[in-house]
Amino acid sequence: MAEPVYKILIFLKRRPGMSVPAFREYYENTHAKLCEKYAVGLKRYFRRYLDPLPTPGATEELPFDVITELWFENRSVFEAMKAFTVRGELPADVLADEERLFDRPKSRFVMVEECDSWC
Repeated sequence: MAEPVYKILIFLKRRPGMSVPAFREYYENTHAKLCEKYAVGLKRYFRRYLDPLPTPGATEELPFDVITELWFENRSVFEAMKAFTVRGELPADVLADEERLFDRPKSRFVMVEECDSWC
C-alpha cells in the first residue's frame, strides 16, 4: 500500500457580482501566484474549477466555484497548516486578496488523509 497523502480541500465561492471568467482569470493570474510564495512544505497546489452539467429540475447555482487542493510533503507540515487554518491565521496580503476574490463566509475547509490502494 502506498504512503498516505495529506491534503486540505478548500471549497470556494466567487464574490457576488464577479463573473465566472473573471473569477478564474484572477485566481490563476493573481491569487494563485500570491499564495505560491507561501507554499513552504507544499507538494501540489491544484485548482479544480467546477462546470455544472445540466440537471433536470436544478435551478440554483452550485454553492462553490472551485475546489482547491493543497497536498503536503508530510504529516508534520500538514498538521502545522491545519493548526493555522483552524485559527484563521493567513498572511495579511492573502486575506486582503481573498476579500477581492471570494465570498469568504461560504468557504469550507476539510482535512483529508488519503490512502491509495491502486496497484
